[in-house]
Amino acid sequence: MRLRNSGLAARLFATQLVVVAASLLGAVAVATVAGPPLFHEHLEMAGVSGGSPELFHVEQAYRDANLITMAVALGTGLACAFLASFLLSRTIRTPLEQLTAAAAEVAHGNYDVRVPVLGAGGELDSLARAFNTMADQLTRTEETRRRILSDLAHEMSTPVSVISVYLEGLQDQVVEWNPTTHAVMAEQLARLTRLVEDIDDVSRAEEGRIDLDPAPVPVADLLDSCAATVEENYAAKGMTLTTAADPDADVVIADRQRLAQVLDNLLSNALRHTPPKGTVSLTATGTSDTVIIRVTDTGDGMTADQLTHVFERFYRGDTARDRDHGGSGIGLTISHALIAAHGGTLTASSAGPGHGSEFTIELPRTPGKAYP
Repeated sequence: MRLRNSGLAARLFATQLVVVAASLLGAVAVATVAGPPLFHEHLEMAGVSGGSPELFHVEQAYRDANLITMAVALGTGLACAFLASFLLSRTIRTPLEQLTAAAAEVAHGNYDVRVPVLGAGGELDSLARAFNTMADQLTRTEETRRRILSDLAHEMSTPVSVISVYLEGLQDQVVEWNPTTHAVMAEQLARLTRLVEDIDDVSRAEEGRIDLDPAPVPVADLLDSCAATVEENYAAKGMTLTTAADPDADVVIADRQRLAQVLDNLLSNALRHTPPKGTVSLTATGTSDTVIIRVTDTGDGMTADQLTHVFERFYRGDTARDRDHGGSGIGLTISHALIAAHGGTLTASSAGPGHGSEFTIELPRTPGKAYP
C-alpha cells in the first residue's frame, strides 16, 4: 500500500531494483553452485593435483574475483536503475503534471487551456492530443452557449418590451383593449413562441443532434406539397410561385419532413424578401448521383457581405434580412444544418441588391453519412 501511494519515480526505481536484484541473485546462484565445481574439474584436467597449495590459491582467487564482480555489478546496476528511473519518471511526470494542471483548469471553467505535445511517447502524446481536442470541443460548446443566450436575450428584448409597455398602458388605463391591441399582443407572443421553438432546433443543429428518418422521397411530389402549403400566403401578397421538376430528379433518399421544413423556410424567406407581384420559382434537376433543388426569387437580393453571413444564426443584413420582414433569423441556420445532416449542401447566391436571390440544395441520392 505504501508503494502504491508513492511517487512515480519511487515506483519505477523499486521496479527496476527488483529486476536488478533478481538478475544478480541468479548470477550469484550460478557462480556459487555451478562455478566452483566446474573450475575445480578443469584445473584437475589441466594437471593441477588435488589438495596442492596451487589449487587452493587458484580456487580462492576465483571465489574472490566472483565476489568483487558481483559487488561491482550490484553497485553499477543500482546506479543505472536509479538514473534510468529518474530520467524516465521525469520524462513521464512532466506531461502528466501538465495534464493534471490543465484538467484542473478545465474543471474550474477555463476551457482555453491546452497542453503541449512533448514527444514523451506515443501514448502520452495521444493523450495530450485527445485532451486538446476535448478542450477545443468544450470551448466551441461554451461559445455556442454564450452566443445563443446573448442572441436569444437580444431577440426577446423587443417583444418583451412591447408586451410590457402595453401591459403598463392597460394597467394605467392609457391603452384600451381593442382589436389593435389584441393583434399587437398576439403578434409579439407568437414571435416569442417561434423563438422558443426555433432556438431548440438551432441548438440541436449546431451540436449535431438532429434526428433523421430516411426514406425514398419523390421529389416532384415534395415540391408540389411544399408549394401548396404556402400558396395562400403567396396569393395574398400577389406573388407568383411556380414549380418544375425534371424527370431526372425522381427520387432521393432523405427525411421528407426535414426536407419539407427546409423548403418551407426557403419559400417563407423568399416571400418576405420579394415585393408584391414578384415571382418565386421552385425547381429540381438531377444527375446520376445528386438531386439539385433551387428556390429563386426576384426580390431584394443580397450583397457579397450578406452572402458570407446569410446562414449565421440571427444574422440580418441592412436590407434583405432586417427585422421589418418579421423573420426570426434562425430558419436559414436550421436549414443549412439539416441539409448538412443529409450529407448535402445549401448555398446562396445573388447578383446584388434588387436582383433577387437563389438558394441551391444539392443532395446525394443516398445518404452521404450515417444518420443519427
